[in-house]
Amino acid sequence: MKAIYIAAREKKILDILLLQEAEVTIADLANELDVSPRTIHRDLKGIEYILKDYNLTLKKTSGIGIQLVGSEEMKTKLQLHLFNLDHNEYTPEDRQTIILSALLEAKEPLKLMALAYDLHVTIATISNDLTKVEERLTSYGLSVIRKRGYGVEIEGSEAGKRRAMSSLVLNHLDEVEFLSLIKQNIQKRSLQTVNTLTDRLLGLVDKKKLLIIEKQVEKIRNCLPYPIADSAYIGLVVHLTLAIERIQQGENIHFDQEYLDELIQTKEFQAAREITVGLEGIFQITIPESEIGYITMHLMGAKLRNHQEYSLEESSFQIGIKTQQLIQFVGEELHLELTKNLSLFQGLVVHLRPAIYRIRQNMGITNPLLEKIETDYHELFCIIEQGVQKVFPQLIVPKEEIGFLVMHFASALIGKDENEDVRALVVCSSGIGTSKILATKLRQEIPGLKQIQNISLFDLKGDELSKYDVIISTIPLKNFEGNYILVSPMLSEAETEKIRSYLKTHSLVIKNTDIVNDQQSEESVHNRKVVEELRLIQNYSAAILTLLEGIDLVEIRENLTKKAVLELACKRERDKNIIENPEMVVKELMERERSGGLGIPGTRLALFHTRSRFVTNPSFTLYRLQEPIIIETMDKTKILVKTILVMLAPQNINDQALEILSQISALIIRDKESIQQMEEESKEDIVSYLTHELNSYFDIKLKEIRSRSK
Repeated sequence: MKAIYIAAREKKILDILLLQEAEVTIADLANELDVSPRTIHRDLKGIEYILKDYNLTLKKTSGIGIQLVGSEEMKTKLQLHLFNLDHNEYTPEDRQTIILSALLEAKEPLKLMALAYDLHVTIATISNDLTKVEERLTSYGLSVIRKRGYGVEIEGSEAGKRRAMSSLVLNHLDEVEFLSLIKQNIQKRSLQTVNTLTDRLLGLVDKKKLLIIEKQVEKIRNCLPYPIADSAYIGLVVHLTLAIERIQQGENIHFDQEYLDELIQTKEFQAAREITVGLEGIFQITIPESEIGYITMHLMGAKLRNHQEYSLEESSFQIGIKTQQLIQFVGEELHLELTKNLSLFQGLVVHLRPAIYRIRQNMGITNPLLEKIETDYHELFCIIEQGVQKVFPQLIVPKEEIGFLVMHFASALIGKDENEDVRALVVCSSGIGTSKILATKLRQEIPGLKQIQNISLFDLKGDELSKYDVIISTIPLKNFEGNYILVSPMLSEAETEKIRSYLKTHSLVIKNTDIVNDQQSEESVHNRKVVEELRLIQNYSAAILTLLEGIDLVEIRENLTKKAVLELACKRERDKNIIENPEMVVKELMERERSGGLGIPGTRLALFHTRSRFVTNPSFTLYRLQEPIIIETMDKTKILVKTILVMLAPQNINDQALEILSQISALIIRDKESIQQMEEESKEDIVSYLTHELNSYFDIKLKEIRSRSK
């Protein structure tokens, strides 16, 4: 086989085509390589010439895209050849990435001449590249120092360098490749599937350490109080690997002691400590508390929550208010009523809590779909960007986060609530926003495809797949023996048609029964599901009934201080056998306020809430004041409050009851109508309003519970 020169861009196109099993559009290739479609068409002529030597061809389908066709053996040979290529040409972005990687890894200044020789370019080119590199480093608080005769190096904090390293790996290392790297034994893994740039970047992290550390994280994954997204899980593993290597080199994180003392009290710190204990033994090092604090920050920013995020814990209620303000802004700009969309509200709240934490701690985030989201939802992107600036004026929110918010809104805008039919499993690895918008698009585009379960690659288990009629994945499932359809997270028309064709070919219809080998075993599973279903329904209905029967509105005719109002409230609850120790509950409510204002901005309401071991049953009571009281808001401003809302829950309350309390808190701030109800209406009107809303919520939960057993 004769040697053929392959240009850097040709190699990139071939890498993409070899990785994808489905067709790839010219537009997608152009976007990926940041060139025009005309340039791609020109490059394809050279690629077709290269492919002849491997008996491979390009299949071009008008309106759909292009696909590499030929034997797997020849594809593997081409892949190996591409990997072993020693290029004399890199794209400017690749070259700058390699320079940045080298500077971050270096323990002493690098010479411009050495960089120029390594990359086969002039010193002037390297100098221009360094200017671009410095621009990329500013967001991490880092700078490039250049001195004649001395060389070039990166200056800045150890935390900034680690963030830059993590970002570099996660932004340029294909997520699918990384997941495969983790899930497979690295020692047995072939280098054929790693390209040259990726291989250089992986030099920042020791691959053997990566595997060891991933196993340690996996051990405690199920012990966390919440699951974490695949993308965040990858980020955590990369961070830990970098941290171990930097500690071994004598580079440690400096952490604010006061903030560290706060973190030590959290569940995440305990989980981080458990991880580090295992790593200390394996690598024979001592990991200081400052490093554990930094790991804790990653865990706190990595939550992938379900919709049972509770208003009585941490800052969910404050985030809920901001979320409703954002929904109102976007709805007004689009001339749509979005404030009553429960799924949108819940999805945004559970996304925004860790997102705001990440932003405030300058932790950064990657969004591999950002460019496509900006293109496909340009108007919505601009509106949400404006809304975020208005609602969060103190935060500098990166475009990557805006992109995730757009996906939540886009899902709500294109979503429809229809009957279930065909059962589909969607395998994603880019987080909850990606899977949600894909599921919504599938429901919209394909009649009959209504029951959709989202799952991450880590949680994919072969023995559970038989209950699904079709499996749809956004990532190649290596060593997967069953049939599945590979699509992009944004779902192109061609991919939609491919799914329709599959369903038509397999004549899928509603299935009420499945053929099973062990009827008795199937019946046992069914019975357990029925019992669990009934338990959930009972918990929801009991919680709603308890709260609706206990709602009260108390008119206070005398001038009382804030503490006096709370003392009165807690004594009344004691008389109803809801509180065992009113003094302690008052103390907890006051401490809750000191940790963050409880006044609701733009209203005359304040919500005092807590979970306490001194509370025996959930309750919700309103206290109308004769004279308004000045109370600090969640925005650190002051408002005059005329109605104090007191929401209490036992420490050991079940998830469903806590979810109902969370729903009430969401209703309080949903829109002007709900705020007016709480500020002005009678007890009868408020009970009627909450009865209607909670009954609707119960119907939604009932439908969700019933659909799980189908």
